[in-house]
Formats: sequence, C-alpha cells, structure tokens
Amino acid sequence: MTGQTGEPTGPTEGPNGPGGEFAGLRAIVTGGASGIGLATARLLAARGAAVAVLDLDPAGASDPLLGLKADVTDDTSVRSAVADAVQRLGGLDVLVNNAGIGAIGTVEDNPDEQWHRVLDVNVLGIVRTSRAALPHLRKSSHAAIVNTCSIGATAGLPQRALYCASKGAVLSLTLAMAADHVREGVRVNCVNPGTADTPWVGRLLDAADDPEAERAALNARQPLGRLVTADEVAAAIAYLASPAAASVTGTALAVDGGMQGLRLRPVGS
Repeated sequence: MTGQTGEPTGPTEGPNGPGGEFAGLRAIVTGGASGIGLATARLLAARGAAVAVLDLDPAGASDPLLGLKADVTDDTSVRSAVADAVQRLGGLDVLVNNAGIGAIGTVEDNPDEQWHRVLDVNVLGIVRTSRAALPHLRKSSHAAIVNTCSIGATAGLPQRALYCASKGAVLSLTLAMAADHVREGVRVNCVNPGTADTPWVGRLLDAADDPEAERAALNARQPLGRLVTADEVAAAIAYLASPAAASVTGTALAVDGGMQGLRLRPVGS
C-alpha cells in the first residue's frame, strides 16, 4: 500500500505471522489521520490489512496507508471517496466509522447551529459512510462495521449535553444496524472509550484555566487513574473488526478504565 497518490500494493507483514490476522482484508477508517483513527489505521495495516483513510486532511496518513480526502457531512464527497477506496483496495471488508467532533456545554449553552453541526458529523457521518460502503461489504465473507461511540452514550457527563446526545444516537444506530444487517453477513459493533489522550483532548486541556488541574480531574474520573490511550481503543476496534470476533455483533465494548461499571470508595477509605 502507498499514500494518497499511489496505489495500494497489498497487506504488510503483521505481528501474528506473515500478513497477520487481517491478511487479504481491505479496510476504510474515517477520521483516520489523527488520534484514535490513525492508531486504528496503523494497527490494521500492521496486522495485514490494506487500509484507506478518509479524512478532511489526510496528510497524516502516510505509507502504508492510502489517504483520501473526504467530508462526512457531504454525501457526494463520501460516496466518491468510498468508491475510490474500494476501487484502489480491490474491495472492502471492514469499515471503521471514527470521524467525530466534540462539544462543551449544558443544554442551554449550545446554539441550534452547533447541534446541527455535531449531529451532522457524529451521527449522519456514520449514516453516509455506511450507506456508501454496505453494497461492497455485502460481497465480503468477513464484513464488519465498527463505530467509535463514547462512554458519554451511557453515562451523564457534566458539560457534555450535546456530545452525549450525539453518542447516544451512535449507540442506538449501532444496535439498529446490527439487527438490520446480521442476516446479510455484516457485523456491526461499537467501542465506548472513556476520556482518551488524543489531540482533541489535548486542545481542551490547553484551553483550560489550569491545564494540570484539569488533567488530574480527568485522570481521577476513571478508576484506573489515567486517560485511555488511542492505541488501547484501536486494539478494541481491531478485535471487533477481526475474524476472531465472528460471533460478536450488536455489542458496545467499553474501553474506559472501569468508568462505566466500577464504583470505588474514595482513596484512603
């Protein structure tokens, strides 16, 4: 595989033997030029997949990834990029819907325009990409869709009303898609990361009045006492996308340091 201007040359050798567990499989990762998306694209490629990254700015997707420009809020852009990726990869087996944006505020704080924008990217972006990819996925014997959701879909987080609403929709959409397409041989799952150490979170911390105190608060919110890493989320996505998860569909896999299910006593008590 090569970068944006080249043609994919096929799988690379992964850590699980020649070609790896994704040998011969073709994947698209949206929002794959940074953060969780880039970590996922690199991991899939390292395990043998031919990977196309769809992003507004695909410059971060260097060899062996195939970087293609796409705007998930534009149906024509999505259909064109997916068709290009499928043609250059030689088919499609895995779709990772990772493109997304955040929002801060209570239900009173975000104007209608911001609600429309976040839902357009986080929810309708998945709809557009999945709609374009499904005709190709149905031809695969290992078809899988993995959506990047959030712990915010199942937990009330302060100052995240719009973001949590969008991710709640992603969770429901994941389950509905899993039901719709299971008999077509297409598995659909999602990952629910806790607060992850990504460029977006880094920008939020930098903008805080006291970045170190804000980071400490985010660390303390997760029972493991630290932020989730992009690589940890990528590993969960790779599992759900892999043939090893052939019996897994309609599942939300939490990668949140215990945030969803654990209720710990205060330290020292």
